[in-house]
Amino acid sequence: MSQEFEAVIGMEVHVESKTQSKMFCSCKNDLGLETIPNTNICPICTAQPGTLPVPNREALVKLARFGKALECSIADYTWFERKSYFYPDLPKGYQITQYERPLCYGGRLEIQTAERQKNIRITRIHMEEDTGKLSHTAGTTKSLVDYNRAGIPLMELVTEPDIRTAEEARTFCEELQMILRYLDISDADMERGQMRCEVNISLRPKGTESFGTKVEIKNLNSFRAVENCITYEILRQTQVIQSGESVIQETRGWDDVKGKTFAQRKKENAHDYRYFIEPDIPPFETSEIQAEASQGISELPLAKRKRFMEEYGLTEQQVYALVREKAVAHYYEATLSELLEWYRSKNPEIFEPAIDSGYRKLRKLTTNYLLTELLRLFADKNISFETPSITAENYAEFITIVGSGEISSSAAQTVLATMVETGGDPSEIIDSQGLRQVNDTDALLKVVQDVISQNFEVVENYRGGNLNAIQFLVGQVMKQTKGSANPQIARQILEDALQSNE
Repeated sequence: MSQEFEAVIGMEVHVESKTQSKMFCSCKNDLGLETIPNTNICPICTAQPGTLPVPNREALVKLARFGKALECSIADYTWFERKSYFYPDLPKGYQITQYERPLCYGGRLEIQTAERQKNIRITRIHMEEDTGKLSHTAGTTKSLVDYNRAGIPLMELVTEPDIRTAEEARTFCEELQMILRYLDISDADMERGQMRCEVNISLRPKGTESFGTKVEIKNLNSFRAVENCITYEILRQTQVIQSGESVIQETRGWDDVKGKTFAQRKKENAHDYRYFIEPDIPPFETSEIQAEASQGISELPLAKRKRFMEEYGLTEQQVYALVREKAVAHYYEATLSELLEWYRSKNPEIFEPAIDSGYRKLRKLTTNYLLTELLRLFADKNISFETPSITAENYAEFITIVGSGEISSSAAQTVLATMVETGGDPSEIIDSQGLRQVNDTDALLKVVQDVISQNFEVVENYRGGNLNAIQFLVGQVMKQTKGSANPQIARQILEDALQSNE
């Protein structure tokens, strides 16, 4: 981007709420891949004459909960309105939405990028109904419409133009998705259209406060698309301005293959939609909705990341990996709780195990094995941390075994993979496969003496100053014990034996 301009970016994010039924009828809110088109429909969501919509309380509670999580004010009194436009996937010819008095308004979301921490102000979050879905058949002029999606509760979040970079926009969207999943408001799967992003972007000379001409980019279905389209649009608008032309206020699409935006249509204004109050749904108070919404708010991702860094001494990269999914973070802390209880039972004289070096070692092992092994193994087997094949108690037992040196690092990988496959107890797996390390110095001394007597040339080589030769001797000890010897103990016994015989 040219140094003469800065981007001014606002986001609009649509999120399908995770409810049992649609927004204004009792049809199932189910868009599974196996769902047959036009099966979850009824006279209400297909706008048959004489039908009356009834608001979904669960959807309103989840919207209010989302608003509270983003520090929004919640309207004490609100209503729905009709937004008129005509399109084949909109059966009524209008959309039931909120405009003048949204349920949630005036919040903020704190984000952390590589460059800085900042707050993105939330203008409003309101409830509306989703549209149907059009399918265009290649090679024909026909389009098919599926109304299963029509009427699904759809939250629309609008920000203030506080975003300045593509990275900030992507981080904002990622943080939103985590919050939605943490509070079980939505699965927010962008590939399935459960979370859809739109970008409003303009340029202005650096150091000025006035806004440039705004361009809207719609239907972005991945975080990468959000980031890439902003990067491209900043460059495009910069080139337009520097060439002496004017940026046109319009709606543009994003071509992910070509990596560029393209013009779609002139941008509509609010009066084009002819908003008016929905006559079939009376205005309503929200005190009971607010009270119910407050009960479902737990620790949010940003607060959890900060606490994990302070409490467990983790790096920023480790924290992001652990906290991205709520179930992973819960599993991690459940394991640490089991470890703490075990460590207290073994070391009752220690007043505070959490700051003890021995416990910190176990905590570090827990983190490393989870991030480098367990996440990969679960992903390979398509296992969710919500229903893990290894209990936190068994994983904690595995960590104590590794920490005490009872098995080697290679054996540990074998044990963990078997635990993932079978859900078995680590001690039973170790014993059944003969993987426990030999730490008995007397038993190992006999093996060491045999190895020394059988490898005269290597021994002399070591004694002649080639200290690396001991690696071969350690390997011979491991071979004779079929890998069960503790290599650190074996090496120490070898060094002592070689020095005493000099």
